[in-house]
Amino acid sequence: MEWPEKVYNNTKNRRRTDPVTSYSVSTLLTRNLHDVFGENDPARRRAAIDEIFTEDCVFYEPRGVPCGRDELDRVAGAIKATHPDFRYQLIVEAEELGNGGRIQLVSGPPGEAPACAGTDFISVRDGRIAAVYLFFDKLP
Repeated sequence: MEWPEKVYNNTKNRRRTDPVTSYSVSTLLTRNLHDVFGENDPARRRAAIDEIFTEDCVFYEPRGVPCGRDELDRVAGAIKATHPDFRYQLIVEAEELGNGGRIQLVSGPPGEAPACAGTDFISVRDGRIAAVYLFFDKLP
């Protein structure tokens, strides 16, 4: 399939960062992972959520669909409370496509075999994460 010239050029020449923010899609992906879901301190976690997520953000995950920053904060805090020693490790570099991206990761206690694996997809609007889609994967 060949793209029409106008569409191809717009995609080809698109910058990887939004002019409104200094964060690339890749940076937003890793900040979500480490500064939100990997953060033990509730105040730092909430500050990161307020900085990198839209007010009407949505988190699609297998057990539900929390909406808004308050619900995202509640879910991230609950996950961290049940697994306080878990750390996230990327297994491939973040990938970007337009206003979205994905990362593949494993998680578990440091020094032990990973307990779970997953893929996070995000959609970015106005330089902030508007939606996160979490998929659990088979361990590598």
